[in-house]
Amino acid sequence: MEHTTTRSTPLRRVAFASCAGTTIEFYDFFIYGTAAALIFPKVFFPALGTAAGIVASFATFAVAFIARPLGAILFGHYGDRLGRKKTLIATLMLMGVSTMVIGLLPGAATLGIAAPIILVVLRFLQGLAVGGEWAGATLLAAEYAPPTKRGLYAIFPQLGPALAFALSSGTFLAIDAVLGDTGPAFLDWGWRIPFLLSVVLVGIGLWVRVTIDETPAFRDAQKRRATASAGAPILEVFRMQPREVLLGGGVLTILFALFYMGTAFLTTYGTSETGAGLDRRTVLVLNIAAAVVFGATTAISGIVSDRFGRRNVILACCALSIPWALALFPIMGTGSGTGFAIGLIGTLAIFGIAYGPVGAYLPEMFQTRYRYTGAGMGYNLGGVLGGAVSPLVAAQLSSSFGSYAVGLMIAGFGLLSLICVVALGETKNRRMQDEPVLTESDRKTGADDADAAEGLSRT
Repeated sequence: MEHTTTRSTPLRRVAFASCAGTTIEFYDFFIYGTAAALIFPKVFFPALGTAAGIVASFATFAVAFIARPLGAILFGHYGDRLGRKKTLIATLMLMGVSTMVIGLLPGAATLGIAAPIILVVLRFLQGLAVGGEWAGATLLAAEYAPPTKRGLYAIFPQLGPALAFALSSGTFLAIDAVLGDTGPAFLDWGWRIPFLLSVVLVGIGLWVRVTIDETPAFRDAQKRRATASAGAPILEVFRMQPREVLLGGGVLTILFALFYMGTAFLTTYGTSETGAGLDRRTVLVLNIAAAVVFGATTAISGIVSDRFGRRNVILACCALSIPWALALFPIMGTGSGTGFAIGLIGTLAIFGIAYGPVGAYLPEMFQTRYRYTGAGMGYNLGGVLGGAVSPLVAAQLSSSFGSYAVGLMIAGFGLLSLICVVALGETKNRRMQDEPVLTESDRKTGADDADAAEGLSRT
């Protein structure tokens, strides 16, 4: 018999809504990353040359990660005040519109310097949307899930990036096969098709999210808030749980470094003459294979975390990431497609080991009344260092000191995250409902009761 939540929203529908939303949001996010690696240096930065064009293209890619903490603050505020459902609809709309406009944006040959400037603004809006999306989607699943199966249900929003990576790579692969990988049609308009197709996906996502109810934990928090004053979520979370926000961001640093190295930087490395030297279609096919493995490790690790704990599973990822980072580029440096495939798939598989439990781990750390903001801030702070810095710095490190320097950088991120995980405790047995928030009147009444009880005991 299927477990159902209050107000008759089936858990199956909640799982689908959280997975569909993150899939759509990250599809829009990843097609930008694929285009930044393969297309944008030629379309928006042709005057800079190949090497400088790639760096500039990844700089626009990194802008979104700067915007993500701001998105976590903005949408976290409304998510903690107005509800998870309404806020998730808003993030999906913002992402959909921004992505569609990128697909319609003329290149530098038409608009000149205005083209890359507009591109940066649109990428910033994408970052705002994703900054608010992840926390809301994971809260939707975690706050509905039975306590003993929170890791299981929290994997559904975590599967979104794997599905999106496969979908975005598959879309580019199909267009590439039809138009050719060097033809002018692909550079002129073919690359725009994946961006415009996102409108259909956004429509599906909106329909799914409109059909679900608000989470029980948030409704309970709303009732408590009616009798107790509360400050702005961003101020409250940094006043009450700054340690969890900062250490949570540290934990996520290696995850973002592994993932965006795998999904963005390695796509460029695989197709460049100084890298693996593979053709674009081969790299896109390998991306799809890596996404399948990444999705499998995400699902398995999330389920296993219900038994062995979130912290232990994430520790395993951090411990594996350090030697793997040092071996990654020597493996891919063989110049063979096999070496590149092992490096790409291995990187995303290790990432998936930690990404599965994170869907429950961060939400379990925070009180309901500022959980959206707290989980979103921790997640996106990790994104700034691991996701924004690593692909941008990696391109410069690789050209200046060789690819082994990139491995050292990732290993350093792994060590940082390992220390942060050790500092944080286990969360899997924590309640998702807040303890009552006491007003000044409640505290005074409690103190009077305590004094009266003490007087009676003395008599």
